[in-house]
Amino acid sequence: MLPCVNGRYQLQRVTGIQRYAQEIVSRWEPVPILKPAKGGKGAGGHLWEQLRLPMLTRGPLFSPSTTGPLAVRRQVVTIHDTAFVDQAECFSKMFAAWYQWLVPRLARRVERIITVSEFSKQRIIDVCRVPEEKVEVILSGVGPQFQPQSAEMLQRARKELKLPERYVLCVCSLEPRKNLRRLLEAWNKMPARPANLHLVLAGAKGNVFHDLEFDAAPANVQLAGYVTDDLLPALYAGAEFFAFPSLYEGFGLPVLEAMASGTPVVCSNSTSLPEVAGDAAVLVDPMHIESIAAGLQQLADDSTLRAKLRERGLARAQNFRWETAAKQTWDVLAAVN
Repeated sequence: MLPCVNGRYQLQRVTGIQRYAQEIVSRWEPVPILKPAKGGKGAGGHLWEQLRLPMLTRGPLFSPSTTGPLAVRRQVVTIHDTAFVDQAECFSKMFAAWYQWLVPRLARRVERIITVSEFSKQRIIDVCRVPEEKVEVILSGVGPQFQPQSAEMLQRARKELKLPERYVLCVCSLEPRKNLRRLLEAWNKMPARPANLHLVLAGAKGNVFHDLEFDAAPANVQLAGYVTDDLLPALYAGAEFFAFPSLYEGFGLPVLEAMASGTPVVCSNSTSLPEVAGDAAVLVDPMHIESIAAGLQQLADDSTLRAKLRERGLARAQNFRWETAAKQTWDVLAAVN
């Protein structure tokens, strides 16, 4: 019987997990995508997933976004990370408690688990108490839209997003594990930051600087807000380099997108990020502001290093393909058919 897909992600704003689901499922032959009539987020989405989705499912089910219905045993679920345990303080108490209750039970009940890095695999084994052979690592990919861009596309993004001529980019949501407060403190502490170099934060929402306990925006820092997919590739490609000192990542898709765009990277030396970045990035300790500042300064100063990391990043990004991830995922799903 034809597999079907838990399609809650289709009703949610596109961030890393939703992009993963879209990229995987779009490369399969048409399969039924089951989704609520409205509101894939929050309690209503979870109720639909647990109560209604099992009644709609006929063949084996693929749940691409960490959660799925406990009532469906013939299921493959992608668990992206265990941040709901490892970084529980970064979420609401209700969210963390629900995931801490649901995900381990789901992991033990379904037939197979997919995850996106060796780091996440080990944490899933430890947190969910499942055997190693039940968890398959399938690396995420990067879409062809993330590549070096034409001068026309760069100029369009610069105009529409009101970008400065020279900028360092960080793409992330406003949440504690993205480590924005330390990034901004490190930006302030760069010993010799070029006067015309700006830091652009994309994806941040709300009263960012107040939330991060800054009295005012640090010098040369600009908020781009949520950037749509038609401008995001050029935003990456136009940056002098990409900064991502995140405290915790199950994979770290923005690092891969930056490398594929030909943009040098400075990122954390912890969780999954060294797996993704390899030797194509400057790695820093995300807990130490001085380490982040030194990494920023190193890339700001050294054009030769930037050129070297650009070439390494472009080459490394070739190893991450959504077509490969989609085929490997389908093979896992077909095995439970």
